[in-house]
Amino acid sequence: MRFRQFALSLFAAGAAFAAPAHAQAPLKEIKLDYAYYSPPSLLIKKKGWLEEAFKSGGTEVKWVFTRGSNNSLEFLNSGASNFALTSSVSSFVARANGQPVKVIFNYSWAEPSTVEVLPNSPIKSITDLKGKKVAVTKGTDPYFYLLRALGENKLTLNDVEIVHLQHPEGKTALEQGRVDAWVGIDPHLAAAKVGGSRTVYSNPQFALGAVLNTNEAFLKEHPDAVKTVVRTYERARQWIIAHPQEIVDLVAEETKLPKEVAAKQLGRIDFTRWIPGDYTITSIEPVVPLLQESGILRKNADAKQALATLIDAAPATAVSKEK
Repeated sequence: MRFRQFALSLFAAGAAFAAPAHAQAPLKEIKLDYAYYSPPSLLIKKKGWLEEAFKSGGTEVKWVFTRGSNNSLEFLNSGASNFALTSSVSSFVARANGQPVKVIFNYSWAEPSTVEVLPNSPIKSITDLKGKKVAVTKGTDPYFYLLRALGENKLTLNDVEIVHLQHPEGKTALEQGRVDAWVGIDPHLAAAKVGGSRTVYSNPQFALGAVLNTNEAFLKEHPDAVKTVVRTYERARQWIIAHPQEIVDLVAEETKLPKEVAAKQLGRIDFTRWIPGDYTITSIEPVVPLLQESGILRKNADAKQALATLIDAAPATAVSKEK
């Protein structure tokens, strides 16, 4: 299923980022999530850059911790946050299923997961997972990664027993032998690898963007605030590239994990792609049929329209022109 050409023409034509005619009243507060799987968010929170950026307008910055894309989207949908850190596929699923999500920044690019087993496991490949217990968090990149891995090997979710656990609990379940395999996210994935787990499936061609989202209403009503947040994420991206050891130290400090784990996590990430666009759309396309077949998308979901309207690259594009 190919949507790119249609998608790009629509979001390029329709993603105008203009301030409303009336003056914008200063926000009393702005709410963002942060996550161990998002090094830029840890850096921004630690450095106080958003507090600094919003200080002159008297806007209070509030942070909420999230453990996965599903958690992050729940916060955004409920109003507990104004911005959500998720996988691009999770954003697409949310939009297709009715949540007015907009992708505004690509904060990292990486193979989202791998399939891990214990060192002494008899499992050697994906096909050996048939009938086995696999821990994964529904609605997150690892879940979609598992879907693709199974599909590549002519298997479906019905061929395995899915154990729905949040990422850290999934890692623990694998280590305790309560599941046969685990598909998770960093830094838990990096920690498992450093601890000796064995990878039975990896496919760098499954690389996806991890993205920053807001919702349509907030984007329309507070374009200056959105642009400030995007500008701050771009500041963090540049800082990370310029300070490779310092970001390892910071992530290790914030996650309370060894520096070796933080280094492995960061070593998997490409920070050079940040304005969402063609590559974002292209990377999601192969997952769409699997999402439809597995019932993750609602029966009446308009996948084509959702993908075509998922991105608003205007804030990031505007920030790029400030350089």
